[in-house]
Amino acid sequence: MNQVNVEPEQADYQTSSRIVSVEARTIRVPLDHHTAFSTRLVTARDYTVVRVTTADDRHGIGFCYSGSRAGMLVTYAVRELFAPLLRGSCALDVEGLWRAMYDESLLQGRAGAVMRALSIIDIALWDRNARAAGLPLSRYLGGTSSATVPAYASGGYYLEGKTPGHLGEEMASYVALGFSAVKMKVGRLDPRSEEARIRAVREAIGDDVLLMLDANNAWSDVPTALEYMRRYEPFNPYWIEEPFSPDDIESHAQLSRRTPVTVATGEIEAGRWRHQELLDKRAALILQSDAAVCGGISEWRRIAASAAAVGVTMCPHWFHDLHVHLVASTTNARYVEFFPDDQVLNFRRLVDTQLSFADGRLIVPTRPGLGFDFDEAALNEYALDDWS
Repeated sequence: MNQVNVEPEQADYQTSSRIVSVEARTIRVPLDHHTAFSTRLVTARDYTVVRVTTADDRHGIGFCYSGSRAGMLVTYAVRELFAPLLRGSCALDVEGLWRAMYDESLLQGRAGAVMRALSIIDIALWDRNARAAGLPLSRYLGGTSSATVPAYASGGYYLEGKTPGHLGEEMASYVALGFSAVKMKVGRLDPRSEEARIRAVREAIGDDVLLMLDANNAWSDVPTALEYMRRYEPFNPYWIEEPFSPDDIESHAQLSRRTPVTVATGEIEAGRWRHQELLDKRAALILQSDAAVCGGISEWRRIAASAAAVGVTMCPHWFHDLHVHLVASTTNARYVEFFPDDQVLNFRRLVDTQLSFADGRLIVPTRPGLGFDFDEAALNEYALDDWS
């Protein structure tokens, strides 16, 4: 029998990188004001947060938006499906652990809550390993030395009593902060009312600011979408985001051929295979894949590579604290979605460090790993359960 000799240094890092715990808890943060998209009203955000600790007492963190209710489904998947599988494994074996988790969850997962649980753990592993290397995550992923990345200010939600004039003022306030690209919600009201909202925003921000439109799955058929788009097109939107259900890839493809406005989607999509269908059908020229949803950093990078091969741009959805690192380390990624306040992305209340920005660009963190930790006091304030 051949004996494999393990160098002492290799044995050391394998031992020190052994996973000793995978902990998760569910956090529910109420919104200060009930907020609406095209089809949904949100009163609170559920988040699942994860902490992976290794034998050398290093840790990494992961997180995901787990819905407006029942976020404990994601937490349960972390605890019961994946944590027992990972304990005792080497945290450096990110690819192998991703495959093991995917295979373990074939019957329960491949999308939704279980894939979000897998994503959270994958993020925590990358964070732990970057911290152990003493590198910011963007540099650990092979990113350039650029100190900043472009961002757009995201907002424009529907609130009770919010007029088109109020909406225009909100968008103009983001431009005053230095952002040259902004995003607003569309699709909840009738076509004439939506046209009035967009007109007010364009007049408020001027012609030189990029205006993104987010429909949040508003429409169920292409003719209805075209009725709205004909009213939107004169205001030169940069993209129309999520016009249909994420499962209705064919309608995305049909709309992309019938409007001059770029179609963007993918924020709820999971796995490289479904993203490949979007690419094959030319259903979107911008993918908004979310690393906390699609399968973690590992899967996001695979999706980005596939998109690069066909000239598609990555503009990831939500969690600017995470995606700043991915945009900084991906050649075909352009914008980070940035939330200037904590009213909608109230995850901001759960972390100890906020991203800095200047002139519409986010400053890439230089601390090891993601560059922040959870604020334990805030977690305790909003938690539905304990670490376990």
